[in-house]
Amino acid sequence: MLDDRDRKILDFLQADAGISVTDLAERVALSVSACSRRIQRLEESGHIARRIVVLNREKMGVPTTVYALIKTAHHSDEWIEKFRKSISDIPEIVEAHRLTGNHDYILKIVLPRVEHYDVIYKKIVRRVELFDVAASISMEELKSGITIPVSYAE
Repeated sequence: MLDDRDRKILDFLQADAGISVTDLAERVALSVSACSRRIQRLEESGHIARRIVVLNREKMGVPTTVYALIKTAHHSDEWIEKFRKSISDIPEIVEAHRLTGNHDYILKIVLPRVEHYDVIYKKIVRRVELFDVAASISMEELKSGITIPVSYAE
């Protein structure tokens, strides 16, 4: 069961996973050792899945975002697993979701420029049979982030 201090710790760590335990403890009004124990407990319980560094996409040379909307005629577990494996080693595909509605999957792809999309498209269609692929280019990022609300956690 999480309390308000745990939620504050999670919020601060989401904003900056590199924050020192000393600074974090001060911000949540705990001793350093108590704060450290709470972080360890949050990691062991799985509330903290991992700690990462978020890179600047412009500086990393992949400022362009393309969303590929995929339709398939196949829905077997075997096909889904083949598709999962087909996209897993393509680093430009940073997110993939199975959908309800008119499309079966959406892929978020980061690229150096829009023309590079064809390289990724060809990699995918060589590996797995698809019915239809439509791509949309992101013109402007209005909101982005990897943080999630902590208020729902119990």
